[in-house]
Amino acid sequence: HAAPSRRARVVVLFTAAYFLSYFFRTANAVIAPDLSRELGLDAGRLGLMSSLFFAAFALAQLPLGPWLDRWGPRLVAPALMAVAVAGSLLFATAGSFAGLALGRALIGFGMAGLLPSAFKIVSLWFPPGRAATMSALVVGLGATGALVSATPLAWLNRAIGWRAVFVAVAAVVALSALTIARWARNTPPGVPWPGGGGAGDFRAVFTDRRFWRIVPLNLFFTGTILGVQGLWAGPYLFHVLRLPAVTVGNLLLLLALGAALGYAGSGWLADRLGVARVIAANAALFAGCQLLLALRPPLAVVAAVYLLFGLTGGFCIMTMAHARQIFPSAMTGQAVAAVNFFGIAGAFLLQWWMGLIIQRFPPDEAGRYPPAAYSAAFLFTATGTIATLLWYATARWDGPGNARR
Repeated sequence: HAAPSRRARVVVLFTAAYFLSYFFRTANAVIAPDLSRELGLDAGRLGLMSSLFFAAFALAQLPLGPWLDRWGPRLVAPALMAVAVAGSLLFATAGSFAGLALGRALIGFGMAGLLPSAFKIVSLWFPPGRAATMSALVVGLGATGALVSATPLAWLNRAIGWRAVFVAVAAVVALSALTIARWARNTPPGVPWPGGGGAGDFRAVFTDRRFWRIVPLNLFFTGTILGVQGLWAGPYLFHVLRLPAVTVGNLLLLLALGAALGYAGSGWLADRLGVARVIAANAALFAGCQLLLALRPPLAVVAAVYLLFGLTGGFCIMTMAHARQIFPSAMTGQAVAAVNFFGIAGAFLLQWWMGLIIQRFPPDEAGRYPPAAYSAAFLFTATGTIATLLWYATARWDGPGNARR
């Protein structure tokens, strides 16, 4: 058994890095008006540019599984984070849509290894009975990066501008990568590295019928929470409720707090009630929140819905815990990466498609899209969430986590 201090150190290192990943994925919700104004972006281009973070992130997942199972998080995570440093600097200095888009994609690719790395570390440093709780705790604490990208980012953007912020964050990412390379370990002392990483392992994942019960829901569950929190939650408040930037930041803070609590508490609940039951109940509530937002309620109701939207959306992380229950430990890197691929691909597609839906409605002279545009976008994501939840929930369960083959 590893000493508690050693386990704490390795968890803190990867949690801090994931914190930075979450900052990047949600920052555009606050700075969207500045990006649109400075670089002349309409809703479609804004959505596409922001979603490229998730496109690159998703594409990295499939080779990432074998890399993690072969070389371990201590080497893989810092190597990828160096790419994110370059991307953040490019984003900060971009003078065109192409520069922003490439920078955003490099950031996504560079941050792609952190969540699967954290899950791999937890599976090797903690007993199975605590794995879901610890994984959720890592994600919940890391997701507080979205708290920094809410009101504090709105203040910093007003004080020094978004370009200076991205230069500073690039330096912090570089420091985090160096600390992981120097201080992290792949396994506790005396525990051999399990290896793995062959292509046959991926075939085993993709040919398991239980896997295909999980991933359609994950595409809409994870895709919607990340796509909305990462971008459209901000313009919804700017355009539908006509709120100023710091007020928008405060409401995004509420959404981020809900998501962090959902991520952190989901594992504890799943360990006690069963992962499948917890996923289904929260996905249903999550779909309800989307329908409420489509109805364009008043500010007081929106504040409560944003909190609940974040809280229930945070339970999407349990789809990866579910996958980890199905497959043996030597394959957890690939199983989690494969499930994560579909969730992040969902974020790419839904963030982009929501922009295309919104763009179908003409903006006013100030560049604001009408409330009906956002209603249409949320009705689309709610419909997908409900349909894929029915497919997931109608599986015949043998136990708390595993559907029959």
